[in-house]
Amino acid sequence: MEEKQLQEGKRHGRRLVFVLYPFQGHISPMLGLATILHSAGFSITIVHPQFNSPSPINHPPDFTFISIPDPLSQGKVSPGDFAAAMAALNGDSVADHLKLPAINVRTSAAITFIAFASLPHPQHHGYMSLQELFSQDLGPNLQSLKLKELLEPMTSHIHSNALPDLRAKMREATSSSSAIIVNTLEFLEHEVLEIIKGYFSPPIFTIGPFHKLAQTTFSSTSLLKENTDCISWLDKQAPQSVIYVSFGSMASMDGKEVHEIAWGLGSSQQPFLWVVRSGSVRGSDQPNPLLPEGFEEGVGERGCIVEWAPQKEVLGHSSVGGFWSHCGWNSTLESVCERVPMICRPFFGDQGFNARYVCRAWKAGLELEGTLERDKIEKAVRRLMVDEEGVEMRKKTLEFKVKTQLALKEGGSSYNSLEELVEKILSF
Repeated sequence: MEEKQLQEGKRHGRRLVFVLYPFQGHISPMLGLATILHSAGFSITIVHPQFNSPSPINHPPDFTFISIPDPLSQGKVSPGDFAAAMAALNGDSVADHLKLPAINVRTSAAITFIAFASLPHPQHHGYMSLQELFSQDLGPNLQSLKLKELLEPMTSHIHSNALPDLRAKMREATSSSSAIIVNTLEFLEHEVLEIIKGYFSPPIFTIGPFHKLAQTTFSSTSLLKENTDCISWLDKQAPQSVIYVSFGSMASMDGKEVHEIAWGLGSSQQPFLWVVRSGSVRGSDQPNPLLPEGFEEGVGERGCIVEWAPQKEVLGHSSVGGFWSHCGWNSTLESVCERVPMICRPFFGDQGFNARYVCRAWKAGLELEGTLERDKIEKAVRRLMVDEEGVEMRKKTLEFKVKTQLALKEGGSSYNSLEELVEKILSF
């Protein structure tokens, strides 16, 4: 008891400064991590761009929020050009400027370290070559991902756009940091974690999933207003009968694709909760202007269409039996840790890695590739929700849910990693 009080006394007055990127996929886990470390006794300051500013109302009253100007809010960079926006925001390190220890937080999967640390030729100092990577014994899970298919297109034109500069800056920031935090679970990425530990010297702390460790009354980190009426609709549905469809906060598609999704969902005869947010349809800022005429009347109470949903609550609901997703890392973790298998339709960035994890390594979902067509969509939904294939996937995700619960308990991998991280911070 005296040792515990001594440690808590050391934390009192220690302030941690979190620097956010203004995208939903980064804001949510970063604020979750801030809540975790606040609960561990640290004072928290959130430094964020003016663009997509998080609301202080949804967080502990003693969080300090500091807004700073940025190229996005000033209209100098388009938020749609993700690589350029990230590069513009990734200026000189705040920690270097203040001469403070820096901790690098990876809000994507640990496997994305490989994308930022590998180049096609070995002469680039400090990077692993693709040949070197693929000559290693990657283990059966990583072999199943066929990483070469994903990495070669990313590295073959390294001087052609903003991505190379972004990769270089992120690798440098990671290598020079005092510690690395990854929003992942040891059992999900054990093989890749062993590889990247050989290429980065800072200690790596796997304390995911952040949203589980950060469960608190101050839980909403959404930039969009959540429609909670859909929960009442879910309450009326049979257990594990609903397919939840959401492609995240940034992906977009054309009107024809929206039509095909609509008719595919309708023909599947499965209850569905479909998120169609403003801006998700290219050429329109309305949430659902291009739904087929008569579609909503045709599906009636079997369908629920909202502009944005409280996703963690949805995925934890007993009536949800599947998730058709873009496979952002937050969505992927939230799904597999709540025993919900997935239909995977990645759009860009790390989503391809995550989709292959789900479908090929974890056997917890199926890939929907190629042109979106209603018959293909109907078949995929029924494979996931009705067929024996989907039953087996739900068994796999149930196993993951149990393992996640064990990882978060005292003595579990995420619990222990958090304890070690706190000790590391106190040693600075």
